[in-house]
Amino acid sequence: QMQLVESGGGLVQAGGSLRLTCAASERTFSRYAMGWFRQAPGKEREFVAVLSYTGGSTYYADSVKGRFSISRDIAKDSVYLQMNSLKPEDTAVYFCARGNFGWGPTPVLITTSRYDYWGQGTQVTVSS
Repeated sequence: QMQLVESGGGLVQAGGSLRLTCAASERTFSRYAMGWFRQAPGKEREFVAVLSYTGGSTYYADSVKGRFSISRDIAKDSVYLQMNSLKPEDTAVYFCARGNFGWGPTPVLITTSRYDYWGQGTQVTVSS
């Protein structure tokens, strides 16, 4: 069974940057979309960003648009989330996930139930 492992989280001051990495245990990116979600304490898991199976399309939550960037390295079986201009409200556990689709309309892209493999998450804490 495929595994996803996130890394790169940590403590950063507001305005700073972090780069999260999601490493997959098998080749999968060329067939399925890959997404990032986050979950803050006491809140539901929410969509952050998604990259299409071709790598040519992306979609971001309004709250991170212009600050976060999703990308991949197929040779390394890795997906990245570059996070710039971080804010305290970005504090959460960040999860990567593989979609059961290559691409689709927005309701598909942002729905957690459309993702079938999940990592364990990495904590991101932004101090003010």
